[in-house]
Amino acid sequence: MKIIIAIVIFSAIILFHELGHFLFAKLNKIVVTEFSLGMGPRLFSFEKGDTRYSLKLLPIGGSCAMLGEDTDIENEPGTFNSASVWGRISVVAAGPVFNFILAFVFAVLIVTLVGYDPAEVTQVESGSTVAEAGLQEGDIIKEYQGYHIDLARDLYLYMYLNNPQEDETIHMTVERDGKDVELAFKPDVQVRYLLGFNRKSTDSLEVASLIPGMGLSETGVEPGDVITSINGTRLESSDDYTAYLAEHPLTSEPVTITYERDGLEYNAEVTPSESRTAVLDFSYNLAYTKTHGFEVLKYGTLEVKYMIRSTLLSLKELLTGGLGVKDLSGPVGVVDAIGSTYEASKSEGMLTIWVNMLYMAALLSANLGV
Repeated sequence: MKIIIAIVIFSAIILFHELGHFLFAKLNKIVVTEFSLGMGPRLFSFEKGDTRYSLKLLPIGGSCAMLGEDTDIENEPGTFNSASVWGRISVVAAGPVFNFILAFVFAVLIVTLVGYDPAEVTQVESGSTVAEAGLQEGDIIKEYQGYHIDLARDLYLYMYLNNPQEDETIHMTVERDGKDVELAFKPDVQVRYLLGFNRKSTDSLEVASLIPGMGLSETGVEPGDVITSINGTRLESSDDYTAYLAEHPLTSEPVTITYERDGLEYNAEVTPSESRTAVLDFSYNLAYTKTHGFEVLKYGTLEVKYMIRSTLLSLKELLTGGLGVKDLSGPVGVVDAIGSTYEASKSEGMLTIWVNMLYMAALLSANLGV
């Protein structure tokens, strides 16, 4: 099913993209020799006027072939190069512009069905620095560190790519009772002591990896070892591990770890490492609020704006090293993402499936436009 859905989504996006090139080529009196969906051998085609319309075997890609592209004919009437400069620019730009239009249409449908996600503050930790700065429940976050916030996902994306730092001053603008309020504060700091390892899974005590420079990395523990006790307290399960740490929080004092390897148990003395994390101590809404009328068009536009911004920010992170090649997805990765989204949506009913598939299509269309 995921492959069929992916083919439908890819085909719609590509067909609309090529339609932009096609319509503006016709508008500028450029001869389109073939307009096709898919690549490879033709399955079906027919001719109308100067153009052959084709459906091809491989359901990836498409084309709008114009006279003079693959021949030495350049400036004769009807060729791409015979059109005016602005005519050629419009033909080239039409594909991406049509992708943004398609993303907007899908986004308006999404907003009509489920609404939008306002960045409304839902909880502020009492006694925190942000509470002392004046943030209140019900405030709508409009700007964060100079980054304009239209939707809650804008704030989520920015925070995901820019973790707050301990000595950083956070500047926010919130809307309260129709007025803008400026806030500034430094994050609170959460101090924890860690052994310095990652578990194979949440229900396992097997060491998947060690964190360099922390506690266990300085001992003889290796990936694949299984933690069996701390300070003599036997740990039979991950629940025992969680319960032990709740009753005996780690400090800077050394602890004795027992671990199992190849059926044998070994002891290691470990000094937990201090971990300091800057925390903002407020929560904000990620749920959707229904809207109607012209607001649907407004928030449909903001949805597309978010998609474009997220694509550009991701490209920036790739260029600056914030994201790596492993974070990229090709066609197979996109199909898998569509499939997993479809499977996760099935239990919520058809509306959720439609909305999520529309969102995937809008996001892909905006990405292709960029």
